[in-house]
Amino acid sequence: MYYSVLIVDYQAKALEKTIQELNSRGMNTIGCSSFESACEHLKEDGTIHVVLTEWSLPKSRSDKKRIEGVEMFKKFIALRNEVNIFIYTEITEIKKLATGGLTSGYFFKEDNVYGDIVNKINAVVDDKRSAPFYEKLVQYARKSKDSWHTPGHASGNSVKNSPYVKDYFEFFGENLFKSDVSVSVPELDSLLHTEGVIKEAQELAARAFNARHTFFVTNGTSTANKILIQTLLKPGDAILLDRNCHKSAHYGVIIAGAEPIYLMPSVNNKYGIFGPIPKKDIIEAMDEAIAQEKKLKAIIITNCTYDGLIYDIEDIVKEAHARNIKVIVDEAWFGYANFHRQYYPTAMAAGADYATQSTHKTMSAFSQASMIHVNDPDFEDIQDFFMENYNMHASTSPQYPMIASLDVARKQMAMEGYGLLSRVFKLADELKNSINSLEKFRVLELEDLISDEIKDDNIRVDKTKITIDISKSGYTSKELEHILLNKHNIQIEKTTFNTITVLLTIGATYSRINRLYLALESIEKQAGNRKKPSGSSKIIKDFKLSLSPIKFRPRFAFYAESEEMPLRESLNKVSTMMVTPYPPGIPLLVPGQLITQEIINALNMYRDYGVEIHGLHNGLIQVMPEEEEERLKKEGFSILS
Repeated sequence: MYYSVLIVDYQAKALEKTIQELNSRGMNTIGCSSFESACEHLKEDGTIHVVLTEWSLPKSRSDKKRIEGVEMFKKFIALRNEVNIFIYTEITEIKKLATGGLTSGYFFKEDNVYGDIVNKINAVVDDKRSAPFYEKLVQYARKSKDSWHTPGHASGNSVKNSPYVKDYFEFFGENLFKSDVSVSVPELDSLLHTEGVIKEAQELAARAFNARHTFFVTNGTSTANKILIQTLLKPGDAILLDRNCHKSAHYGVIIAGAEPIYLMPSVNNKYGIFGPIPKKDIIEAMDEAIAQEKKLKAIIITNCTYDGLIYDIEDIVKEAHARNIKVIVDEAWFGYANFHRQYYPTAMAAGADYATQSTHKTMSAFSQASMIHVNDPDFEDIQDFFMENYNMHASTSPQYPMIASLDVARKQMAMEGYGLLSRVFKLADELKNSINSLEKFRVLELEDLISDEIKDDNIRVDKTKITIDISKSGYTSKELEHILLNKHNIQIEKTTFNTITVLLTIGATYSRINRLYLALESIEKQAGNRKKPSGSSKIIKDFKLSLSPIKFRPRFAFYAESEEMPLRESLNKVSTMMVTPYPPGIPLLVPGQLITQEIINALNMYRDYGVEIHGLHNGLIQVMPEEEEERLKKEGFSILS
C-alpha cells in the first residue's frame, strides 16, 4: 500500500482504537487530535490521500475554540485538493451535517464497521490510482494477437529482422511496437468517439483537474487552443488576446475568421522579459470593445508565462464573467499547478471556462500529449459543435501509447503530485542558493522579473522556472548556452540577451542541480576578469513598440492575394503574413495589420543586430495589393472605417 490515512479525533481513546483497527486491516494510518495538527500533516506528508475526521475539532491542542463542517473541509481541500474526506462522528442527525458536497462518505462511530471503512477508502483511492486505458493497452499488447490491420509495421514484424532497420526496432523496443495499434481494435476505444476505456480515463482526468469534462489531445496544446477558439468564435466575433500569446492562438483567430483585439504584455527592458498584460489594460480593453459594440466573446490568457509569472487569474475571470465573456486559460506551462497549494487558484479553481495544458511539458506524458479541461456552464449547448471542431483537428489515427501516457500522467499526479512538487520546490531553493553564492551569476527574484506597470497586480512567480542573470559573466547568453551544451552536456530551456532560464520538472534530481551549479562555477573561474558587454541588449531596451491597427480580419488577409516587396517600401501596406523576430518571439505583424514606420524601423533594428525574423525573407515582406484591399472593403471585411 502506497498511501496513508489521516485520522483526526479529539478523543484519545477513540483515536487509538480506530488506528489499531484500521492498521490490523492493512491500512497505513496517521493519527492526530486537532485541526492545526491535521493541517501540518497534510502539508508535510504527500502520501496522505484520505482524511477520516470528526465533524468538529479543536483548532489546536492549546486552543479550545473549534472549527467544524464545511469551513474545516474547505481548509483541508485548500491545502491538498486531491485528498478525500470522510466524516467519522458520533453525530447521527444527518441533516445537521451540511457538507457542501466536499466529503466522500460518512461513518457513525458506534457502528464499529471498520471493515466497511477500509473497503470504502480503498474503493475511492483505487479509483484514483487506476489508469484504465494504459492497463487495457498493456493487456492487449501482451496477447500478441495477429495483426491484419494498420499500422503497417504489424507489431514490429516488418522491422525486427530487417538487415537495414533492425536497430530501429531494438532502440524503441518490442513493447512500443506492440502497443502502437489502431482504431481497428474496438476494446481500446476511439479517441474521436469515446465510449469505453478512453472515456473512463478522461472522466478520471476531469476529476483530478477539477473540471466538468476533460478531452485528450494528441497533437499538442497548439491544436487544443485552435479547437477552443474555433468553437467559441464565429466569423466576425472578437477575442481579446496577448500579443505575446502562443502562435497557435493567432492561428486560431485566422481559422475562426474572428477579430483579434491585441494587448501588449508588460515589458521588463532590463532583462528582456515579457510578462503578464497589466490588469487595468485587460479591463479597459473589455469595456472599450463592448462600448464599440464589438462581438467580444472570449479572452485567452497565458498562465503562467514562459518565465513563470502567474496572473491574479481569479480576479480576471470575475471581471470577464461580469461582462459575459468566456475565459480560456493557456496553462501549457502550468499543468501541474492543480496539485500544490502554492499555485492556487489555477484556471479551473478560479472559475475559468476552459484550460489547455501541455501535459508533456510539466508532467510525465509523451511529447504532444495535452488536455482540454472544461468548466463552462454553457458547454452542453455547444458540445456537439465542439466535437466537430475536435474531430476536424484530430487525427483519425492517434498514437495509442501517447493516450496511455496521458492516463498515466494523471494517475501519477493524483497519487504523488503533491509530494513530487514539494520536493521540486526544495531543489529549486537549493539550486537558487547555490547559484547566488557565485559572484557572476544570480537568480532573479519576482521584483526583478516584473515591470513597474504590473507591480500592483498581485503577480506571483513559479519557483520551478529559474531565470539567471548572466550580465556579469563576460559572456553573451548564446555563448554561455553553447559552453553549457558542448562542454558540460547541459541543455537549457531559453535565453534572453542577459539571462538564461532552466526548468526544474518533477524529474529533477540533486545530481542534475549540482551539475548545473558546478558548470556555472567552472565558467565563472575560467571567465576571470572577462568583460564583454553585449550590444544586443539594446534591442530590448529600445522595444517600445505600440500596436498598429488591424485593418482587415486576419483570416481574409491571410487568404488574400499578396505581393512581395522590400520592407523599406511597405509603409501603409497591409501585411498578409505573421512577422516575428526571435528573440523576443512576439509577432510585430499579423495578417491584416497596417505596416507603420515604427514597425519598419523596429524590424530594421532587429536585422541590424542579426536577429532571426520569421516572415521576412531577404528584406522582402508579403503585403496586400491595393486592388485586393479595395475588394475586401467592398465585400465588408474591413475592420477600420
